Amino acid sequence: MPEQLTPSQQELLEKVRAFARETLEPRRDMPVDQARQAVIEASRKAGFFAMTQPAAFGGSEATTLELTLVRDELAATNAPHTGAVFGPGPGVLADVDEPLRSRYLAPLLAGEKRGGFAFTEPDDAPAPTRAVEDGDTLVITGRKSYVTGGTDADFINTLVQVGDRGPAMVVIDTALPGVSITRRFSSIDGSRHAAFRFDDARVPRAHIIGTPGEGMPRAMRQIGDTRLQIAAQCAGTMRWVLSYLTDHLLQPDRSGRARGSREGVRLRYADLRIRAFAARSMIYRTARLADAGENVVNEGMACKVFATETLGEVVDTAIQLVGGGALVEDHPLAMLYRQVRSLRLAEGGSDVLRLNLARGRLDLGKGRI
Repeated sequence: MPEQLTPSQQELLEKVRAFARETLEPRRDMPVDQARQAVIEASRKAGFFAMTQPAAFGGSEATTLELTLVRDELAATNAPHTGAVFGPGPGVLADVDEPLRSRYLAPLLAGEKRGGFAFTEPDDAPAPTRAVEDGDTLVITGRKSYVTGGTDADFINTLVQVGDRGPAMVVIDTALPGVSITRRFSSIDGSRHAAFRFDDARVPRAHIIGTPGEGMPRAMRQIGDTRLQIAAQCAGTMRWVLSYLTDHLLQPDRSGRARGSREGVRLRYADLRIRAFAARSMIYRTARLADAGENVVNEGMACKVFATETLGEVVDTAIQLVGGGALVEDHPLAMLYRQVRSLRLAEGGSDVLRLNLARGRLDLGKGRI
């Protein structure tokens, strides 16, 4: 549980709280780009930036539990620019050899290049994105519809079907001839994405990550890691919303009675606290299992579904109990409402993950209670 922490982990929590208070909050009203750069520099000095990065590149390789603690605590402050605190992780490039290590992984971790992740084809795509082998070159044709980070990416790690040898993750430079962005768009949470088209784009065979046939497990490993990150952020956001709602319900209404004195309000408030407690508990249990070397693919899916669905309920009910003022665009609950809705689709929609969980147990004997 979150309370069962070592002295060093407790010290880490205090450090996060101080960082949010002294570094993030004062930059709330600064221009976004200027604020993010200042946060990155401060995060490097504080040691948070390198927590997601390998030791071979100067990172601290924090444990899953440590990363969960920091993400949970940052989200619980509802401070601005928390997305700039951590440096880019290696993702699917984690164990690559040369030339990918020097040309892409090192510059990515140093912040000199930006990467994107291209997994999903549009619904009307006639076939998956494919590569034909031509000597030492892959000739790639196809489309990707929802490339995370694609708008500003120097390269994209792309799931490609390589002939009849199976899917592979392939590094594709966005400036290559035959690679084009067909659409730039933002989702309701403010994140930016892009759709790409590949028209006989010629990519060196050396840009295959691993070997053909390994693409799907590599992609799903990155997606699985991101699911637990999302769940941890949800846990912290729930805490902030419940703290905000508690303060609101303790205030008097027009009659002079506390807003939270009515039984119907208390029942709904209690349900939110029960579900938030369960969500946070399962996330920390899963983080500890991961650090013990367990396979937590199914547990990560369970955390992601439950945490995102619960957070959606917490924010929605908080708006209902606070009233119409919470619908104003710049109200913190209104802003959170837009941000958290997308999480139920990110890295796998809730119903898709439910089906995967059932398959994991019924067909593969995986997962636990």
